[in-house]
Amino acid sequence: MSEAKPPQQDIAALAKGGRTNFLGFLLRLLARIPFLFIASRLYGAPAMGRFASALVMVEFAGMLATLGQKRGLAQRLAENDEHPANVVGDAVLLAMSLALGMGALIYLFPQSMYPSGNFTLADRLLVLSIPGLALGDLALAALAYRFDVATTVRARSVVEPWTISIAAGAFYFIWPSSGLTLAYLASVWAATGVAVFVLLRTYGLPRAWKPRPGPLWQIARRNIPLAGADAVEWGTRKLDVFILRFFVGEAPVGIYYFAQQIASLPQKLKTSFEPVLGPVITRSVKDKDYAAIAKQVCQVGFWIGAAQIGIALALGIPGEGLMGLGGPAFVSGTAALVFLLVAEVVASKAVVSEAALVYLARMRNLWISLATIALQAVLTIALILVARQVTPGPMYVAAAASLALAISLGLSSAVKSRVLTGILGHSISNWRWGLAWAIVPAIAVGVAMTWAPEWAELAVGIPAILGIYCYMLWVRAFGPEDRVLFRKQQPA
Repeated sequence: MSEAKPPQQDIAALAKGGRTNFLGFLLRLLARIPFLFIASRLYGAPAMGRFASALVMVEFAGMLATLGQKRGLAQRLAENDEHPANVVGDAVLLAMSLALGMGALIYLFPQSMYPSGNFTLADRLLVLSIPGLALGDLALAALAYRFDVATTVRARSVVEPWTISIAAGAFYFIWPSSGLTLAYLASVWAATGVAVFVLLRTYGLPRAWKPRPGPLWQIARRNIPLAGADAVEWGTRKLDVFILRFFVGEAPVGIYYFAQQIASLPQKLKTSFEPVLGPVITRSVKDKDYAAIAKQVCQVGFWIGAAQIGIALALGIPGEGLMGLGGPAFVSGTAALVFLLVAEVVASKAVVSEAALVYLARMRNLWISLATIALQAVLTIALILVARQVTPGPMYVAAAASLALAISLGLSSAVKSRVLTGILGHSISNWRWGLAWAIVPAIAVGVAMTWAPEWAELAVGIPAILGIYCYMLWVRAFGPEDRVLFRKQQPA
């Protein structure tokens, strides 16, 4: 007899996890602002550019080291009869081996992090964050399988951002040339320490476990499609910075990174549901309940899309004021900020479709993802070259890179939702016409507030945009199943 949860309980589980992590999103937003202010005002755009350039390589290595196990671990825990701590032990051993190997390679070739050659010994030590990133991701993925997303909130939304903000301020007075690097290292390992502590308390230590090269190699081979999909998804959000490093100087890259950090806040909403969406979908896949999968994907897709649109409007309309928080030079990145926010909105359908495709059609999803990043690379270079011919301004070049990202992610969303529709036999959509009732008045309020002083545009305008948007969303677009997102789950 199937032990699958009823669809209503699945939606309630998704809502509960989303609620918890949405709180984390708000906490992360509050904590990220001090870091951006400290980094831009104290360290300056060139230092932020060097930091962003190095993070591209380090975070890519950390993500590759997990070998797709952030999502694949849920499936292994669901299907494997071994003690759960042993399954997690296999995953951690494999990830740590890859992380240490890639960290050593990048350390030996620091120009991969700093193409300009402008770095210190402390800057090279940024590679020590690679095993921390991989270990933290796996620990949180294992906890998410038990529907523990509160630890993700504590680690990623409280400990990590507040540590990097406080450490960046402190290191500026101790070691200003490498303060951002050291602050990042401290934040990664602080968050990982929290995750590992709870992991050991929840799963315990492995029992009668020892390294097994054969099964580990089988895990690696099985997870290659997942790892490829993760690499491409991550790469689409970092390829712009990677390419820009070779076309503009450190200061423009730093301004673009500042805009990217603001624009990536809506992307965190996807991670609000990802920890619970994976386990829920894997259970439905096991039962071949395709109607339930379609319902789960559409429901979460609407929640994510609606929230991303509201936040994009609230951050994009007063974009000049937000960028101005970093200093007068940062205002030139407003166009890049707007295109990056658009990219996050159009990517929402691809994100939720991929959450199911990685279990139902791994290789097709991987090929679509590879085509997406290839298209983005070509578009980015082409639009950058066109922008350089039209205007010599480096931030116009940066805006061209963000436009390429928006176009490629929009096409990816269309293709992935179409493929998933064909597999499930049910339509996949995260758009409802009720959203228009929320978008139009929010734009009107936002445009009106641009005539106010800058402090009022930010302090009053952003809450006003979100307020009218959320109210209209509630009365015009939300149905009974949407409102479960705001209700506490009743005990069974």
